[in-house]
Amino acid sequence: MSRSYEMMYILRPDLSEEQVEETVNKYTNFLREHGVENIQIQHRGKRRLAYPIKKYLDGIYIQMNYEADGTQIAPLERAMRLSEEVIRYLTIKLKEQHSVVEEESESEPVAAEAEA
Repeated sequence: MSRSYEMMYILRPDLSEEQVEETVNKYTNFLREHGVENIQIQHRGKRRLAYPIKKYLDGIYIQMNYEADGTQIAPLERAMRLSEEVIRYLTIKLKEQHSVVEEESESEPVAAEAEA
């Protein structure tokens, strides 16, 4: 069963544009090789970190959204942990989206109970 995941990772600020592209392509290809679908990548750019990480004050933020069965996450995070380019990463599992009709039908009885 495929679930939706979002991963945000931060690259060292001293990397060139070519190195950033190589790193992003490396992780994208890694996911494709492991059967991940619907990979979407967003470059968030260089931003100031909230606190220093490995003596860096800035970082290059990359966001990846994808659908997977969950077995790909641990090997990907291991590769990032061993990488010198990545200074921080976080993967979250997104909740399943419900249709608007389901949400409305679920909220109506709650409103009726509140009136009673």
